[in-house]
Amino acid sequence: MKKQHLHRRTFLKNTMAVGVGLTLLDTPSRLFANVKKEKVRMGLIGVGARGQGHLELCLNRADVEVVAICDPDTNWAIPGARKLIDKIYGSKKKVAEYTNGPEDFHNLLKRDDIDAVIIATPWEWHTPQAVAAMKAGKTPAVEVCGATDVGECWQLVNVSEETGVPVFAMENVSYRRDIMAVLNMVRQGLFGELIHLQGGYQHDLRKVKFNDGKQIYGGGVEFGEKGLSEAHWRTNHSVHRNGDLYPTHGLWPVANMINVNRGNRLVSLTSVATKSRGLHKYIVDNSSESHPNAKVKFNLGDIVTTLIRTSNGETIMLSHDTNSPRPYSLNFRVQGTNGLWMDDKASVYVEGKSPYDEWEKAGDPADAGSYMGKYDHPLWKRYTKSSAGAGHGGMDWYVINSFVESIKREAPYAQDVYDLATMYAITPLSEASVAEGGSVQYIPDFTRGQWINRKPIFALDDQY
Repeated sequence: MKKQHLHRRTFLKNTMAVGVGLTLLDTPSRLFANVKKEKVRMGLIGVGARGQGHLELCLNRADVEVVAICDPDTNWAIPGARKLIDKIYGSKKKVAEYTNGPEDFHNLLKRDDIDAVIIATPWEWHTPQAVAAMKAGKTPAVEVCGATDVGECWQLVNVSEETGVPVFAMENVSYRRDIMAVLNMVRQGLFGELIHLQGGYQHDLRKVKFNDGKQIYGGGVEFGEKGLSEAHWRTNHSVHRNGDLYPTHGLWPVANMINVNRGNRLVSLTSVATKSRGLHKYIVDNSSESHPNAKVKFNLGDIVTTLIRTSNGETIMLSHDTNSPRPYSLNFRVQGTNGLWMDDKASVYVEGKSPYDEWEKAGDPADAGSYMGKYDHPLWKRYTKSSAGAGHGGMDWYVINSFVESIKREAPYAQDVYDLATMYAITPLSEASVAEGGSVQYIPDFTRGQWINRKPIFALDDQY
């Protein structure tokens, strides 16, 4: 059958259920989409440290017009965002500001000159703001985290289906250059049939979770009302919760490699957590036992390990390790019947090619003779210069580019609402498993059975 692209409006009209019964299917023929919109009119909800990175990328794109920003923090976030706007837009364009408390985003969403919004706010706001955006007819790109409960995940899916407004999941590590090269290796069969994958969030966040209230990273042991930026809100999750609070960076890059929600699905998980020691020790080491925060009981175990089973028989191991001194690592491992790649060693072993029982260096994309050079993804080959200098080694540029290009072409999102709901659900399910001594938790099928027929669309070419 000849592949045919369905424009989003026509497609949604043909596939929407009367109620919530059918899913927003997509077509694998996104490669055939034609550009329909020349410029995307953008609003940003949340312009703190993360939001300002997105703001700068949008301001520098000729195909994006930043119309409005929203953030209740007028001491740090709004002035920082205004500085970026003035630097790039100058006096040629005024960007509206919504700063009247945490609910002022509703007024931004009432505007009729906005096509889409980027949501980069504290985790607990992601779902209500995304839901409000969809109901207002604005397409949301939502930053990653973990949900507070599984019902929140279903709410995202249900509202997207009810309104016909899609959601873009802003998981940026999927676009990391080495990850995309390994994705290329997987798709070309280098490792044979995949059987086991690993990923995680192993990142010393103690200077993110605590500061002095004057600078956003470190300098003190304050959090909550006395903390600035993420220390103002993120640390409270470590006080009250125990599970994999940030699963997406480790999960979704490898989930793309085994076509989760597109011919495969996550079935169940079990999680365990160590005791909690790191945050208390940091407070004492950087202040004293008499500091009020030294009396706080942190619930989050220093290391949380989650094991996931898939319908196609692969296993995925996730680790969450943010409270201890350690070098940054996402702990990736991609293993198949013919070999494997490991992130920490930046090494490859391929049976029949590598010296027996010896690792080979994965190499550098600039070296055409190395594994990374040979399998460098077409997206990176095309856009290396465009993404140079962007956040997180350039991968933030690819996230914004995918979102904007998909809107312009009226094409399905490479990481959509079903993916977002699946990622988000890992957190509450891991919390339940930890609380029940590592009990098995079943992961909902947010596609309602459509994963069987949905086709992979993530990074199939050099477009977006």
